[in-house]
Amino acid sequence: MKNFFYIVSIFVITFCWSCKNKSLEKPIEHMTSEPIVEHHDIQRLEPSNWWIGFKNSKLELLVHEDDISKATPEISYDGVSIEKVSKGTSPNYLFIDLNISESTKPGKFNIVFKFENGEQKIQTYELKSRTKSAEDYIGFNSSDAIYLITPDRFANGDTSNDVNLNLEETTINRQDDYARHGGDIKGIINHLDYINDMGFTAIWPCPLLTNDMPRTSYHGYAMTDFYQVDPRFGTLSEYKELADKAREKGVKLIMDQVVNHCGSEHWWMKDLPFSDWVNQQKSFENHTQLKNSNHRRTSNQDLYASEKDKHEMSDGWFVPAMPDLNQKNPHMATYLIQNSIWWVETLGLGGIRQDTYPYSDKTFLSHWAGAIMTEYPNFSIVGEEWSYNPLIVGYWQKGMNNKDGYESNLRSPMDFPMQRNIVNGLNEDEQWDRGFVKMYEGLANDFHYAKPEDFMIFADNHDMSRIFTQLHEDAVKTKMALAYVFTVPRITQFYYGTEILMSDSAKPGDHGLIRSDFPGGWEGDAVNAFTGEGLTDAQKNMQLFVKKLVNYRKHSNAIHEGKTIHFAPENGVYVLFRVLDDEIVINILNKNKQETTLDLSRFEEIGLKGKSVKNIITDEVFEWGDTLELKQEGALLLTTKLK
Repeated sequence: MKNFFYIVSIFVITFCWSCKNKSLEKPIEHMTSEPIVEHHDIQRLEPSNWWIGFKNSKLELLVHEDDISKATPEISYDGVSIEKVSKGTSPNYLFIDLNISESTKPGKFNIVFKFENGEQKIQTYELKSRTKSAEDYIGFNSSDAIYLITPDRFANGDTSNDVNLNLEETTINRQDDYARHGGDIKGIINHLDYINDMGFTAIWPCPLLTNDMPRTSYHGYAMTDFYQVDPRFGTLSEYKELADKAREKGVKLIMDQVVNHCGSEHWWMKDLPFSDWVNQQKSFENHTQLKNSNHRRTSNQDLYASEKDKHEMSDGWFVPAMPDLNQKNPHMATYLIQNSIWWVETLGLGGIRQDTYPYSDKTFLSHWAGAIMTEYPNFSIVGEEWSYNPLIVGYWQKGMNNKDGYESNLRSPMDFPMQRNIVNGLNEDEQWDRGFVKMYEGLANDFHYAKPEDFMIFADNHDMSRIFTQLHEDAVKTKMALAYVFTVPRITQFYYGTEILMSDSAKPGDHGLIRSDFPGGWEGDAVNAFTGEGLTDAQKNMQLFVKKLVNYRKHSNAIHEGKTIHFAPENGVYVLFRVLDDEIVINILNKNKQETTLDLSRFEEIGLKGKSVKNIITDEVFEWGDTLELKQEGALLLTTKLK
């Protein structure tokens, strides 16, 4: 019976988020009626505003106020009707289901909460016009190169917000890798020119919402308010400014979201709406033993997985400080879906990155992604599935013909399998089954994926050792890794600081060190990577390499959508081509430390004989002939596009 009610509730959510109303073609003008008297008697009402013109006409309001369950809400506004009111287990919650008709005009109205004793409380609510049509929310794709930033560690643009005495963690200490350092939204805004000049077309800051936790709150993944920008990062206005100024430069803003868990100090943990709002809630409330996830993510696909393993995977808490949200509760599911859409609309996002993807209830994930993509058909979502098994990662991509019939609605999984193949392939000595063959066979696995060009590839990220560290601080191999991730048929993600060989070799894998400060982001820094002041020759060389490569990629249709042809590694050399019309991009990866001659007749099918090619990094032009002298180990990047 419990499963029956769960299926029914999921059906209701799916139906609601699939209703087909006429999509918005242009913003609707505001009403000209007399302004209402605004009231704000309610502690918390979420979402704090909404919009007209969505395909889905439903909206559920979460209301939190002392004894609000004893009140009856009323609304008098043309086109808005209350369809259902649900009380929480706690007397301090109401969930109000609204229907917003197609004819509804934007404007403000009052929600009146009437109590039996004659008392009433009033909250003013606003429905806004949408600033652009749903189709104009363009997500990231294989033409994009994304710059990943840990905001607290990138740049401090506003020292006045470094400390907030109203929050738990009230100090900054740049000498402590796990303390706050003061980086903020203004710091990113101040250096958008640098990001743009480097050639990147999108930015992905780690979460910027409030993490009011007593310690280690800098990373942003333990949210204590899903609708509030952390004041130590800035304000909602500054977040909007970041989105707007990035957009002006042709740079998309991707928001890092978390639907799997919240922080243990989230405001609702002190007064949970329902008895099943978070997983293991009874244990939490009784202060008894809580279980972390067993992290057996294969139970999502495993035909033979026990129910116990499935339950312990999805219902276990990620870590003790991060309560696991129960998306099987239909009100929680709706809350999370609406929250994601609220941020897309508020910021004009160019994409969402969803954290810890396989840990949430997978039926909910399908509806969550489906609801967003229904509203924004050209949008993009990337999900983090940290598995090195391509069968597991591929399962989560939209269009996969999964044996269990599961459809994820997720456009872009993260390509952890290929990342490991790149590291192993470059670190290993060349043998029949070692070295470059790992990369060659890893890319060959693309036959399994529904749409491999929508996968997101990366050399490193904020949760793993820097690629320079993984490759034993070998700058030549680091260039080969970057040359590969920027030329294979993928969306590319790049971690801030990799362009200047940032390393965590002192304590490999230490998260605080992986997320070190970007030099020059703080006043008084002796080294400034934004200007080049104080960088070593090796750092400047790598920075220039990345800049030349990413800027070429930015305008390369062959890399964005061309045919991929690669040749099995031979004699320590692996060659990959991207071909579209007259543009051919050649990536030659060479492990030979001594000069070696490459026989070009092997690549005759590409049709390069007698054509001029240009070195993408040095701009040297020469003719593709019978042989090519490879004078040193490294990546040689060539193109037939000479201008």
